[in-house]
Amino acid sequence: MSEEKNEVNNFIRNIIDADLKTGKNKGQVVTRFPPEPNGYLHIGHAKSICLNFGLAQDYKGVCHLRFDDTNPLAEDVEYVDSIQEDIKWLGFDWQNKLFYASDYFDKLYDFAVQLIKLGKAYVDHSTVEEIRQLRGSLTKPGQASSFRNRSVEENLELFDKMKKGEFKDGECVLRAKIDLASPNMNMRDPIIYRIRNVAHHRTGDKWQIYPMYDFTHPLSDMLEGITHSICTLEFEDHRPLYDWLLDELETPCHPQQIEFARLNLDYTVMSKRKLLELVEKNLVSGWDDPRMPTVRGMRRRGYTPQSIKNFCDRIGVTKKNSIISLSTLEHAVREDLDEKAPRAMVVIDPIKVVIENYPDNETEILNASIHPKKAEMGKREIPFTKEIYIERSDFMEDPPKDYFRLKPEGFVRLRYAYVIHCHNVIKDESGKVVELRANYFKDTKGGVTPEGMKKVKGIIHWVSATKGIPCEVRLYDRLFKVPDPLADKNTDFKEFLNEESLVVMEEAVAEPSLENVKAEEQFQFERMGFFAADREEHSSDRRVFNRIVTLKDNWK
Repeated sequence: MSEEKNEVNNFIRNIIDADLKTGKNKGQVVTRFPPEPNGYLHIGHAKSICLNFGLAQDYKGVCHLRFDDTNPLAEDVEYVDSIQEDIKWLGFDWQNKLFYASDYFDKLYDFAVQLIKLGKAYVDHSTVEEIRQLRGSLTKPGQASSFRNRSVEENLELFDKMKKGEFKDGECVLRAKIDLASPNMNMRDPIIYRIRNVAHHRTGDKWQIYPMYDFTHPLSDMLEGITHSICTLEFEDHRPLYDWLLDELETPCHPQQIEFARLNLDYTVMSKRKLLELVEKNLVSGWDDPRMPTVRGMRRRGYTPQSIKNFCDRIGVTKKNSIISLSTLEHAVREDLDEKAPRAMVVIDPIKVVIENYPDNETEILNASIHPKKAEMGKREIPFTKEIYIERSDFMEDPPKDYFRLKPEGFVRLRYAYVIHCHNVIKDESGKVVELRANYFKDTKGGVTPEGMKKVKGIIHWVSATKGIPCEVRLYDRLFKVPDPLADKNTDFKEFLNEESLVVMEEAVAEPSLENVKAEEQFQFERMGFFAADREEHSSDRRVFNRIVTLKDNWK
């Protein structure tokens, strides 16, 4: 999102505009992004980040970052740190508005006690399975637990014992007393507190009970003065509970929960549980594997923050779930990088060409633009020598009629350099082509076609074999080979992994302009795609480049 207000209307902006017009919330817009620190952020979270921080930015409001740290069994400081880093990388700042649900544990406990005193909550010793059965189904109303009508005094005493750690995990819970006949399952006496006899990463051993998300969420919003609590569509059925808690407790303000459709991409899975399975089974190299839909993975692959924000802007905000084409995201990345990425020539799968009529020890320096549309970025120097490398795919022994690259007795133009003619093909004992012999035409330098010479249609890239820089190139592609890996319920989603989602080219050679690039720098390898120096493994001793996207969409 730009610093100027995004004028593309959506239903959330319409709600905010109407609120501002009537003076609701004293003309303030306060949003929040509330991640649970139990994993790494993915592209779906990025959409929520762009929406919440973007709205606050556009309406001159503020967006809080609040960690929903109510389940110490799954949470870790590692995730807290990574989430903050990812948000900052995307270009957003919560300023001094960093909060934790654990900041409110004392107040949340007091609210639970207040509900008990109002006769609106009770301690239930039923098992988890018994509670599930008693809640009924969509066609069958719930039934009262035998513990539902405990007195206020008994419930207060039992809840205090829960707090003091006098019960084992799962021995009892605190439930809200609402409506067992409600058509909304979330209103059938939901659990609002559970026992967890484990230490918390911020509060240590102080608490043995922890509030549930549906209890924590509205009350944390209220305590922070959130005006518009924006969440994904699966929480729509939870909104009556959100409102019920605020109404029953007669809180001083009542934030408005608004739901929007979550982001789903094809050729991808977005479930944290399934992503964790890929990591734990070593099917990917980690949460930052460039094939993963995590913010970490996209950053390591070479995606830019602006391209992700542009993508989120482009897909918009709706109330209807849908699957977005991964090509749409890749187009946003391509579009952003095309404007800013320096150009370079890299031969990924090299075959040597010896130009026999070129002087043996001569090195000619050719000049090329760093960016074809931005003269201010300057020029780069490319050494031309007797021995060069070209792409193996740019030579064919027995080509079709309309083949314009190099072939036996054929002509091709070397980008920024000369026309060459191939007159000899050298093979090893297995019949594999290992070297080509050619002659060059001195008067064809820089695209010139001398009088009397037929115009050469084919233009290929190349790198000096003696001055080029060795590097490793990793060709990343879609992680799955089907659009919806979860569609077939009878097949393990891992069966659809794309075996060619990573192809490592260990003998690639780059032009010398890439010798001193730093990790995370991005480039367009001419004719090959957009690439980035690997964030973790690229160094002056070992140059590693990741393919971000191809130059055009190759998937249909």
